[in-house]
Amino acid sequence: MQVLQTGGEITRETFWQIGPLGKGMFYFLSAVALLVFGYGVYARFARYTGGDADPRDRLDNLGSRVVTAARIVGSNEKQFDRDLYGGLMHTFVMWGFLVLLIGTTILFIDMDFYRPLTGESFWVGEFYLAYALVLDAFGLLFVVGLGMAMYRRYVVRNERLWGKHTSLEDDAFVWTLFLLGVGGFLVQGIGMVGQEIRAEETVSFVGVFTAGLLEAGGLTPAGAAAVYPWVWWHHSLLALAFVAWVPYAKPFHMLSSFANVVARDEKAGRVLPNVPADLDATNAESIDDFTWKELLDQDACTKCGRCSSVCPAKASGRPLDPRDVILDLKGYRESLDAGSEDRPIIADGGASVIDAETMESCMACMACMDACPVEIEHLSSFTRMNRQLTDQGDVDSNVQSVFQDVMQKGNTFGEPQRKRAKWTEELEFDIADAREEDVEYLWYVGDYPSFDDRNKRVARSLAKLFEQADVSFGILFDDEKYDGNDVRRVGEEFLYLELAGHHVETFEECAFEKIVCTDPHSYNTMKNEYPEIDFEEFADDPMMPFEYEERWNAEGEIEVLHWTQAVEDLVREGRLGLSGTELNYTVTYHDPCHLGRYNDEYEAPRELVQATGCDLHEMPRNRADSFCCGGGGGGLWMEFDEDPKPSEERLREALEDTEAGGAVEKFVVACPMCTTMFEDGRKTGGFEEELEVVDVAELLIEAVESKREVAAD
Repeated sequence: MQVLQTGGEITRETFWQIGPLGKGMFYFLSAVALLVFGYGVYARFARYTGGDADPRDRLDNLGSRVVTAARIVGSNEKQFDRDLYGGLMHTFVMWGFLVLLIGTTILFIDMDFYRPLTGESFWVGEFYLAYALVLDAFGLLFVVGLGMAMYRRYVVRNERLWGKHTSLEDDAFVWTLFLLGVGGFLVQGIGMVGQEIRAEETVSFVGVFTAGLLEAGGLTPAGAAAVYPWVWWHHSLLALAFVAWVPYAKPFHMLSSFANVVARDEKAGRVLPNVPADLDATNAESIDDFTWKELLDQDACTKCGRCSSVCPAKASGRPLDPRDVILDLKGYRESLDAGSEDRPIIADGGASVIDAETMESCMACMACMDACPVEIEHLSSFTRMNRQLTDQGDVDSNVQSVFQDVMQKGNTFGEPQRKRAKWTEELEFDIADAREEDVEYLWYVGDYPSFDDRNKRVARSLAKLFEQADVSFGILFDDEKYDGNDVRRVGEEFLYLELAGHHVETFEECAFEKIVCTDPHSYNTMKNEYPEIDFEEFADDPMMPFEYEERWNAEGEIEVLHWTQAVEDLVREGRLGLSGTELNYTVTYHDPCHLGRYNDEYEAPRELVQATGCDLHEMPRNRADSFCCGGGGGGLWMEFDEDPKPSEERLREALEDTEAGGAVEKFVVACPMCTTMFEDGRKTGGFEEELEVVDVAELLIEAVESKREVAAD
């Protein structure tokens, strides 16, 4: 009880009404719980060693990684993204739990180490009072946070919290924590009623309030002394059971999530793992072909459903839920460990862990990874399974035709390479051949601007902008092939390597200062992925049609730009002569996934739109929250039974959810694939009369020509 210690310092008795036998039993059970906990954690992490080695060094600069992870986890910044309520809820629960754990640890150190060694206690006086105040405050936040969680789960029934993997362990987790929080205050309140000397311990404000309620309900000091051991043991046994349970169920995410953030790869998604030349465990024939980090991803998943709620494939009715894929793999791994029989990881037909159609549905937009609060790298696992599909020959027939076209013709349209630069014939000037003369910009045009009639208009607009700005630029003509970004994301790794090898050899033979790409997909793979390839490893392979044996642009000495970045510089320098008043359209802008989420470029296209004088209104989902057009990850080449199409949903959002609403005249894009998908969505969604899809380059050249016409008048 609260007594006067040496010097009259205030404290309280820890094991009030608990005799020596009870105290001994508590220590014994605590040791058992900690042993069960320790073995479980060891078994979990030992299991990861059964996974394949990770191609990335996940533990380099470990100290810095831990500090950064502590900042990310401690601030709850990912939980606050898109969800203030969820961020506050998780912050209250996490920090409440941590402070209560720290408080218990402090008491343990004082009782079992400091007192036996020194004969004194530091858990007294002002320290004790501050301790009591802090633990009451954070304990209250803990209970409030859990109440918020239960309200969202059971009253609001937030859709993303429920799914095929929702189980009793989810209920047990939240209810156990809630009962621990409430139980702790109940133990405190009963103790304060039974120990009159603690009545003035007003710093324990929640305890004082609880004691007051109990007294108002008729609890006497004698009754408190009688009931206290029962309540104390109930609370203690529940706490020890929870400690022992942590490694074996959902609570393990408290450890695995932090470990996952420590081991995260900042390039994940935009730079896919490379395959070794010997193809050792690069696919997904068994669960142990997945790397230890991919196995850790599975355990780190908290079932929060944030990835599911932002997935455009799921929203359009495709058979993909990113959370379910990760948890299906985890469930299969655990069933194997329990003695179940092997199954194919992925196949077409339903007997596998993951169905082929599920992975074909992925748009590789990285929305799931961006939304995940524990840094699960979905695309690494998804690409592994896509490579397995390719290896098995289970690829969608349309995609297989694209593979054949690229292998035989060098482009995804199956057109002769001699026609690649045919789009230039309608220009009033000649474009330089970058293979024959020095240029400032080596312009990689890309497949769609070269062969698709709608996107040829974009290519010609951009060529006119370069010409107007008087920059030196050239193209590769028939030596330009498909960049390989999306065939890689649907599993054709070796075709991607062939294309990359061809291009870097071609680049080496040209004289230029910068590479400029029309398509964000090309921009991403040339900027981020080509430099990662160890070409020497494949140079002796007779199937690889290149002799290049070095790492290309490993130090980033060659600047690779998306065209909006290059032209933004030209506009800023005044080389297009725009005053910012040339056009007066009401427009909205769609962030392409490969430019935005992949490469954090959000402002250059907006600056260019505003440079024309257009009135730009943002859609609710913009920048990192942008909703994919549906064309990524091979989606442009496949047909799906979906309603609504992602492109239709995005156009609806532009007209109905944007502040300007129906006043939006032009839907502005900066990606040839987006142009293609949204032009299709205009037709199928019935938006042809309501707005026009235009590329930023088309807006700019219209502004330039409008200014020229005004000047001529």
